Amino acid sequence: MKSAISASAIILTGILSGCSPAEKAAEKPEHPNVLFFFADDQQADALGCSGNPYLKTPHIDKLAETGVRFTNAYVMGGHHGAVCAPSRAMLMSGKSLFHVYDVLNGVKTMPMHFAEAGYQTFGTGKWHNEKSAFEASFQHGENVFLGGMSDHFQTPVRNLGDDGKLSEPELKSFSTDLFADAAMNFIRDYASGNKENPFFCYVSFTAPHDPRSPREDQIGMYADDAMPLPGNFMDLHPFEFDNLNIRDETLGAWPRTPEMVKASLADYYALITHIDERVGEIISQLEESGLFENTIIVYAADNGLAVGSHGLLGKQNLYEHSTKVPVIISGPGIPKNKVT
Repeated sequence: MKSAISASAIILTGILSGCSPAEKAAEKPEHPNVLFFFADDQQADALGCSGNPYLKTPHIDKLAETGVRFTNAYVMGGHHGAVCAPSRAMLMSGKSLFHVYDVLNGVKTMPMHFAEAGYQTFGTGKWHNEKSAFEASFQHGENVFLGGMSDHFQTPVRNLGDDGKLSEPELKSFSTDLFADAAMNFIRDYASGNKENPFFCYVSFTAPHDPRSPREDQIGMYADDAMPLPGNFMDLHPFEFDNLNIRDETLGAWPRTPEMVKASLADYYALITHIDERVGEIISQLEESGLFENTIIVYAADNGLAVGSHGLLGKQNLYEHSTKVPVIISGPGIPKNKVT
């Protein structure tokens, strides 16, 4: 079983060594920029390009059309209920679960690796590992959220100062917009500078993690009764295991009802479509800034989610719906419209 971390690490390591045979043949290969999107609790099949006809993700689907989509990318689960913390540590370190768990202090991270190769590094959004590890990893940061989850409408975020330290948190607006705006600000500032060094820009959304509360204008984007129940929907899990009442599983009553699951899926999909809209705007900003053609774009997620499958709601299990994640890589040197 290959992990999403392994797939991304292989491609991104290739970026630093020249990316493609054509670039390697050149005397002075131009290293591409890297824009890395990371969603929170997004199922691998919660994308139009993965064959889901019920939600709209045209911009992420376009990345798949112009790049490579991996159909068997997995995370290893975790050693506690907040699976996203070890998942993000695995992504950032390139290490498997049992070699990193959720601890990044003292660990060489992916942005550090890019910085050593001469990249300018920027991070925004969710950082569910140590505060000091973010400060050690990134040169620039805006609207950084430390923690596992928050009210999407009042997200406490920090900025990375010139002293390399994160500021005290401020409550700001909707999470997806905060992080997308920060990424666009960085791209605009980068484009107006000397562009001497390529950039690594990490955009880590907290959506579609609960609370599943879409922005006001997107409530009702998907009708509850139009949502299909998962094919493996159950009202109760068929047998007991470790802890059936761990965090995510307490978000709804037992037994699960079709109405509960459909309502949750409608809001879940609205949050994902909101991410897709902002991904499209960030890519448009790249195009307007003349940076798109030399930027590799990665879209992935930290883990999946049950949302009614097997009578479960969360990700604290090793079923396919919880461990399988989307991974798409698009850009210069990457094959187009490939599924592997």
